[in-house]
Amino acid sequence: MSVLVRAGRCNPSLIEAARGGDTKALVSLIALAQPDIRRYAARNCRAADIDDAVQETLLLLYRRVGTLRAVTSFSAWLFAVARRACLRLLRRATGTPAAPADEAELRLAHLAPQDIRIDLSRAIQSLPDHYREVILLRDVEELSIDEIAGVLGLTRESVKARIHRARLMIREYLIRD
Repeated sequence: MSVLVRAGRCNPSLIEAARGGDTKALVSLIALAQPDIRRYAARNCRAADIDDAVQETLLLLYRRVGTLRAVTSFSAWLFAVARRACLRLLRRATGTPAAPADEAELRLAHLAPQDIRIDLSRAIQSLPDHYREVILLRDVEELSIDEIAGVLGLTRESVKARIHRARLMIREYLIRD
């Protein structure tokens, strides 16, 4: 069983310490994650891109582990980073431009960060109360789905549905604005 698969269950203290800025823990985490990232890249990248994808992923782990919301999401986050690195390298090799994901991203791509924050704030303010509440708990307070369900007295499914609908409404707001 790989370290990353076990990381959420067996070694959350190492991930938590790295998130908290412990340099030794971060170095250990990078050393433990590297073989799994390499295996993932070997299956999902072109052979010529494997080393670059591993390096990009480890660099992002080094720079961004402190922004990770929950220790339990470490594996999924890291594999998503590796997947994006593989795709970015493939696009670069084939000369395919990186296309923005949707209309909202296209519209926001040229705005300054403070303008994006203002637009996002307005979009969140425009949400009905029950959607605004779950978005703030999830994305600002960084509560888990289970924690939000407990706070609001809802089922996990209801919380997930509200978060999904709220994000769709925010996207629609940002597109038409």
